[in-house]
Amino acid sequence: MNKRERHQLIKDMVRNEKIGRQMDIQQRLEQQGVLVTQTTLSRDLRELGLTKVYEGNQSFYVLPSDQDTLSLGQVLASSVTKVERASFILVFHTELGESALLANAIDAEKPENILGTIAGADTLLAICRDEASAMAVQEDIERHINS
Repeated sequence: MNKRERHQLIKDMVRNEKIGRQMDIQQRLEQQGVLVTQTTLSRDLRELGLTKVYEGNQSFYVLPSDQDTLSLGQVLASSVTKVERASFILVFHTELGESALLANAIDAEKPENILGTIAGADTLLAICRDEASAMAVQEDIERHINS
């Protein structure tokens, strides 16, 4: 199976099921005879632009096209466990492996307040336009995290 076909399988899974873990996607692919490493699957999820959202007590992956009705604050809050600000820089703490997906979501959205991102394994730095922008983004995310 080539990459394009694998991507289509992943998109179909995410559209039809509420899948919350990479391991679950990997197991479903294996059930269909598609063996992928965790590294390849992580790259696939990044390339597809998948992010996680929370609904009630459940988190699951969504495609960028399914996020149209969500605000950036909602998308960020779905993956962020904690947000801290140092002047115009925001530090987002995420679950392991989530920061790169979150960076992709921000970079794809190209929000006016955020100039760029740098992702680690579970930490994401967002460089904001200025301190006021950083404060506004932080407040929006915290409002969604606490709701």
